[in-house]
Amino acid sequence: MQLANQKFLLELLQTPSPSSLEMEIQKKWLEYVKPFVDEIRTDHAGNAIGVLNPEAPFKVLLAGHCDEIALVINRIDEHGFLHFDKIGGINPKAAVGMKVTVLGANDCLTGVIGVNAQHHGGLKNDFSLEDLFIDCGFKTKEEAEEQIHIGDLAVYKTEPEFLSDRYVAGRGLDNRTGAFIVAEVLRKLKETGCQVGVYAASTVNEETNMGGAYFAAAGVAPDMAIACDVTFATDYPGVNTNKYGDVRLEKGPVLAKGAPINIKINQLLEKAAKSLDISIQYELTPRMTGTDADKMRLTGKGVPVSLVSLPLRYMHSPVETASIKDIAEEIDLLVAMISALTGEESLNPLDL
Repeated sequence: MQLANQKFLLELLQTPSPSSLEMEIQKKWLEYVKPFVDEIRTDHAGNAIGVLNPEAPFKVLLAGHCDEIALVINRIDEHGFLHFDKIGGINPKAAVGMKVTVLGANDCLTGVIGVNAQHHGGLKNDFSLEDLFIDCGFKTKEEAEEQIHIGDLAVYKTEPEFLSDRYVAGRGLDNRTGAFIVAEVLRKLKETGCQVGVYAASTVNEETNMGGAYFAAAGVAPDMAIACDVTFATDYPGVNTNKYGDVRLEKGPVLAKGAPINIKINQLLEKAAKSLDISIQYELTPRMTGTDADKMRLTGKGVPVSLVSLPLRYMHSPVETASIKDIAEEIDLLVAMISALTGEESLNPLDL
């Protein structure tokens, strides 16, 4: 199976976009959506927003964050080895032995995350990021400092690949798939038409503080907002489905249920799924969602929110894996739901 505009998805996945350094990917996103939107917006947080029907009084905000987890250089030792902390949820065990791209001040450099050979004792069972380092081939601190500064970022050096023409695997599917999805929803809505204002945002900083979502929602002041993110698939060996639920690749998008979620938006999404014969799955978010939805909800006078997620295996690893079918169905679901809106909908749960 192939996605429409699959090349654009690969371009996003190949572009380093660590949280706080999303400028390059945002420029590519804006260039892609420019031909089929009525208006382009940016803001001081770094969000990129494509708009359809900006004059429409009823406004829908879609948010898919484009930032990815990363490493941040916090020390260069006397031998030129780079020591680092994390930007977002880095798993130290997944980092061992990986190649990285260090986004230096003037150039991008390849490095490897060194590991003590098993013959010499290997790593302790309880090791942390402080026990790891990046080797870029420098011999001295002075040589390293000619190209690397404290605060420079690094990402895993991997290329996205397709598995059995069914899945896509690589780093940072969380959540550049979301940035792709909201762009494609815009493109399809431009073709099909809709009665409401649609504001599709490629947001920044979700992996660190979700500030991008706050800026986006505060600036747009939407009548409803939908975060398009990823959630934990549990369909691979070693996962306790009794504890973490049963979420599977190729079984459709995942709707959140819980206190932050507006029940009427979910009903609209369920109605659209039924009309398209798309299977949907559910996850529970009793208190918070841990996504952009949390920040968008608390802007202005308060915004009704929902969360539509892509099932994802191996989250925050260098080989995150998602289904092409699920991506396509999430796009179709959002298009169907939004194109059916009249702008007269009440999202008040007490309006029976």
